[in-house]
Amino acid sequence: MKGVNTMTGFIRAKEVCELLQCSSAMAYRIIARLNEELESKGYITISGRISKDYLCERMGIKNEQQRGTDSNDQARHEAD
Repeated sequence: MKGVNTMTGFIRAKEVCELLQCSSAMAYRIIARLNEELESKGYITISGRISKDYLCERMGIKNEQQRGTDSNDQARHEAD
């Protein structure tokens, strides 16, 4: 399965760059820092990868799944 990311929910530096609009060096530093945080909490981490949910939580942004939920909630409130 070469080249296939079988772990859903984890992203690499390239995707962090695109999401945060930063350089690859900054993306690697962010991933390393967040992985250190997770390790200090007892989690097992993978070098060069980070949970997209955790990244979004720590950066104060919403990922695509959360954004879709929010717009659905707003549509329900407008219908009421």
